[in-house]
Amino acid sequence: MQTTPAQLAEEWREFFGTAAGASATLVGLVIVAISVNVQRILEQPQLPSRGGATVAALVLILISSMAELIPQSGRALAIEIFVFGLLVWLLQLWSARRIIVAYWKSRRRLRESVIGITIGQIQAIPFIIGGISLFFRLRAGPYWIAGV
Repeated sequence: MQTTPAQLAEEWREFFGTAAGASATLVGLVIVAISVNVQRILEQPQLPSRGGATVAALVLILISSMAELIPQSGRALAIEIFVFGLLVWLLQLWSARRIIVAYWKSRRRLRESVIGITIGQIQAIPFIIGGISLFFRLRAGPYWIAGV
């Protein structure tokens, strides 16, 4: 079922406003946690990229939520969310590569590496799908974005 951008904006305004506030708070908390533990993080080769990818995923939620609140065409919103999602996904892939390299060098448990990679992919891919859905004016778009 197709819907207009104005309908989507009105139906989801309160949700995305709340998501923007919550994600901004979480970004700040994660950055403080990283800065407090920077020495320990730097000791593990996979953790700096993992920390960066985590902050990027939270910033993706923040930017997407704020973009939903800006009056604009549905196609522009769709392209913004798709591009931001793609950028974070590429950062997650880079982090996954670092996790794999760390696994081979330090013989970390495979389960730990697989979980880290899977969580990274799960964070970004719904935004890409949501951006595509919004571009084609499918009602599923916001649900993909909100389901993260």
